[in-house]
Amino acid sequence: MDPIQIICTNTGYKELVNKGITILELAKKYEQELGFKPINCRMNNNTVGLTEKITKSCELFFVGLNEESGQRTYFRTLSFILSKAVREVIPTSRLRVEHSLSNGYYCSIKNGHEVTDQELANITIRMDEIIAADLPFVTRTASQEEAVKVFRDLGEEDKATLLETYNVPFITYQELDGYPDTYYGSLAPSTGYIHIYSIERYLDGFLVRVPSRTNPNELAPLTEQPKLREVLKDQKELIQMLEIPYVGDLNKAITRGEINDIIMVSEAEQEKKISMIAQEIAQRYHEDGVRIVLISGPSSSGKTTFTKRLYTQLRTCFIKPHSISLDDYFVNRDRTPRDENGEYDFESLYAVDLDAFNQDLQKLLRGESVELPTFDFKLGVRSYRNDAFTLRPGDLLLIEGIHALNPELIPTIPTNTTFKIYVSALTAIGLDAHNRIPTTDNRLLRRIVRDYRYRGKSAVETLFQWASVRRGEERWVFPYQENADRVFNSAMVYELAALRRFAEPLLMEVPANVPEYSEAQRLLRFLRMIHYIRIDKLPGTSLIREFLGGSAFRY
Repeated sequence: MDPIQIICTNTGYKELVNKGITILELAKKYEQELGFKPINCRMNNNTVGLTEKITKSCELFFVGLNEESGQRTYFRTLSFILSKAVREVIPTSRLRVEHSLSNGYYCSIKNGHEVTDQELANITIRMDEIIAADLPFVTRTASQEEAVKVFRDLGEEDKATLLETYNVPFITYQELDGYPDTYYGSLAPSTGYIHIYSIERYLDGFLVRVPSRTNPNELAPLTEQPKLREVLKDQKELIQMLEIPYVGDLNKAITRGEINDIIMVSEAEQEKKISMIAQEIAQRYHEDGVRIVLISGPSSSGKTTFTKRLYTQLRTCFIKPHSISLDDYFVNRDRTPRDENGEYDFESLYAVDLDAFNQDLQKLLRGESVELPTFDFKLGVRSYRNDAFTLRPGDLLLIEGIHALNPELIPTIPTNTTFKIYVSALTAIGLDAHNRIPTTDNRLLRRIVRDYRYRGKSAVETLFQWASVRRGEERWVFPYQENADRVFNSAMVYELAALRRFAEPLLMEVPANVPEYSEAQRLLRFLRMIHYIRIDKLPGTSLIREFLGGSAFRY
């Protein structure tokens, strides 16, 4: 056979191999030198499964469990094994993989009754048997009509509906020992790649625990998140009431012309939640003397628009608020700390000029006039524009930024005079019952659109920065989320259909010769399953307009 050249970018090796060799054969060959067992691979910057055949010269980058891409492949593989085991142990049941929670994945089984401990034990036993058998995953291709029939005959209406509304002539799905399922991304070559997991009773369902990214031979530590859990429960009730738990249901609602009602209900539900938070703040203001509201959340969670809408609701409670953005207290670019890779660490607490911020805060609380700064993200400098104000007796101060819940931000302020809010886009709608849409993907798409529209950045630049952003969130934001008095979910059930029209062309511009291409292609694959909606029906106060434009608020 004609030899072709491969370059292993992990090691720098160059080698001539026979055309048609699988990536798996090379993964096994290089495993010792790599120092880890690959679970997927980026071939010419496109993520593929290890069973992929190599038909032309290419670059290969092998991925393990220390990367987010590897973690996704591991959980997809584990989910497939879980869904097969559930089907075999409780044939009439329906598994739903709902959302990430407490460093694991919360799942439920619909079976007419709460799943018993014995049933969970039997599911685990069957999963262990499937893993021990080291069964391969087989890829099947069928016409759209045939694929829809496969899953409708199984009673998997959520999958059938999604495939029915996905306007492509042929569908690719997977089989495990004759059991079909669909996963939108790479799987491990076989079930034996699952080396550690745990299924534990959790609430009215169970938690699937997976390896830690920092130590793949141990389970990620269990972290209780009761406040986040309650918000996710509310979002689940909303999508069930609207009858759009999955993307296929949303697509059908769009086709039937029902999207305007979904938009109005989603927006009204958010406004109700903001009103309730404002009323609680007002009560604490009068009873406990709260003077400061701290609003935190990860990147692109919608903190700024939430703050503006909360401002309006507080005024209906006859309270006069003022708002300050921590972003305006960023140090100038040349003073920004750097991460372990030498890149600017914009997520660090010390990217904020803490001294200047606290000096201004103390002056405001003493009733002095303060000239507030403005940060120019394009130039990377802080400036002053004679924008001064005075916090009068009885006024309330809203402080918004990713570090707002960090105790180091305002160490001298008594905690009983503050009210803390955590904002995040907690996506509840799934592609189907076995394929959740990560909250981080929702925020990443928001950020790609916002960065292009308002900060002059391409999708490549945003994707390049995202890994650093995520590391920063893990260190500086997520550890403090349960300190909040209230958690607000900024995600709306329809928003991915609105984001698609704006994000898709930006992602399509990412060139194939950069590492960010693989992430752009992954996002494009799942966006293409969601129908477009027009945004002219979105109210000017909609939180999503912070990213799409056309907001009634000034930023």
